[in-house]
Amino acid sequence: MVRRRPAYGAGAPHAVVLLGCFTIAGWAVFLVSGEATVWRMALWFVGAAIAHDLVLFPVYAAVDRRLRRATRTDLGNEEGRPGRAAVAADRVAVLNHIRVPALGAALLFLVFLPGILNLGDATYAAATGEQRVSYAIRWLWVSGALFLLSGLVLAVRLARRR
Repeated sequence: MVRRRPAYGAGAPHAVVLLGCFTIAGWAVFLVSGEATVWRMALWFVGAAIAHDLVLFPVYAAVDRRLRRATRTDLGNEEGRPGRAAVAADRVAVLNHIRVPALGAALLFLVFLPGILNLGDATYAAATGEQRVSYAIRWLWVSGALFLLSGLVLAVRLARRR
């Protein structure tokens, strides 16, 4: 295994976990292979992969690049200023405390997209017999709470360090 590590790039535990993931994925494909909607599921899967790789990834990579630029600080070590490592750690902490709630808000938006944008109201009413309540305000409240909680955690961490 030592000789194979440079070619593979990781150790044996990684290979075992990866093999397990492929086994579970293959089992899931086997279970749905007899379904009538398997082609529709495959189309959605391929479409999601393409949309992520060609649209979403460049968008959030650009946003992350701008966040990195916006949080960049002077790393000097003059009197009264923290050292290079402390400032760099603070910058990474700030960045991560923006990334995590943004990821949570984005995932919630994708999962509840029809409810947030009020799409499919007729289908929902036909299926349940009830009118759908818009999720937009709820999503905004949850997203705001995620950012507020992250900001509070950051403030506590920075205060404890100083």
